Amino acid sequence: MTGWQQSPATAILILADGTRLEGRGIGAIGHAAGEVCFNTAMTGYQEVLTDPSYAGQIVTFTFPHIGNVGTNDEDIETVNMAALSGVRGVVLKADITNPSNYRAAEKLDAWLKKRNIVGITGIDTRALTAQIREHGMPNGVIAHAEDGHFDEPSILAELKAFPGLEGLDLAKEVTTAQTYHWDQTGWVWNKGYGTVEKPEFHIVAIDYGAKRNILRCLADQGAKVTVVPATATAAEVLSHNPDGIFLSNGPGDPAATGKYAVPTIQTLMETGKPVFGICLGHQLLGLALGATTSKMHQGHHGANHPVKDLTTGKVEITSMNHGFAVDKASLPAGVTETHISLFDDSNAGLSVDGKPIFSVQYHPEASPGPRDSHYLFTRFLNHVRAQKGLEQLAEHPSAAA
Repeated sequence: MTGWQQSPATAILILADGTRLEGRGIGAIGHAAGEVCFNTAMTGYQEVLTDPSYAGQIVTFTFPHIGNVGTNDEDIETVNMAALSGVRGVVLKADITNPSNYRAAEKLDAWLKKRNIVGITGIDTRALTAQIREHGMPNGVIAHAEDGHFDEPSILAELKAFPGLEGLDLAKEVTTAQTYHWDQTGWVWNKGYGTVEKPEFHIVAIDYGAKRNILRCLADQGAKVTVVPATATAAEVLSHNPDGIFLSNGPGDPAATGKYAVPTIQTLMETGKPVFGICLGHQLLGLALGATTSKMHQGHHGANHPVKDLTTGKVEITSMNHGFAVDKASLPAGVTETHISLFDDSNAGLSVDGKPIFSVQYHPEASPGPRDSHYLFTRFLNHVRAQKGLEQLAEHPSAAA
């Protein structure tokens, strides 16, 4: 397998099995090692590249034209600006074209440089994707040198030193350094983002790598959100007197993060307060309930993944980004599987019988459906409303109209 253009090569991608791909460099000068995955989304590349869940990974986009809508300051997903370069690199097929979107503020190439993200274009991404599908997600190293001269011993040494994602706790690298409050609501056409004026509820979100749009969806439900670091103790969480507790998305191996997160989550569940988890938060909740997690062969990364809600029988088109999964066979008695992936029947959601505790593996705040999964935030806040004796909202407003 080779890149489109052999000479002059200003960027290279070397996989752990020795596969060497040459292309044209974009973004930052230098090199970085990570796990090479592919993402099948046709839109939302800026959200992908700023999603903390991609920390430690080199993302290959299967859609050939990436960068043609430019970048802006509104579509950044990470809250922790210091962790913007959590993604290690980006692999593209076509060269980046000039942006052609009214919201574009900067070209993708310049944006990548500012965030120290190394990129390569001119790669046969279909062949690379096929290799990942067959052999799994390999470790790799991506390098960019404008003069085409690479310090290959140093590059290969970085690849050899990269441990892979199994056993790696990355939540500590992308989490917030201090507690803060969030009140920004969702984006509205020609208006931008709003602010929740009179919050009815208080949610504490444990930040394992939280995305901004998740926090906005909670604020859209009338909640003031207090965000605490991944390492916050149960006592620290409860000191804020929350009405509900949210477990965020994030990168890395849930078993590694779970060493300190699981005891906290177990204590929080004992309070009877509603708990909702997404992505890594789902996996950590599963571990706290006694289930196990495992590394996936190629993972789920894209904005076109069908998921069935077993509680309603409806199918949602969802956004996914995970390389680990909860083992459905390990779910203990009293825990019900609520969602499944229709691609491979893997677990995509769970709930605790008779308790206001549930989670999903996918990203309901994203909009591939476009709003297929937003009901989950209403479901979560309905648990809070029930404990406060307030009227429940319809999870699917159109169905109640």
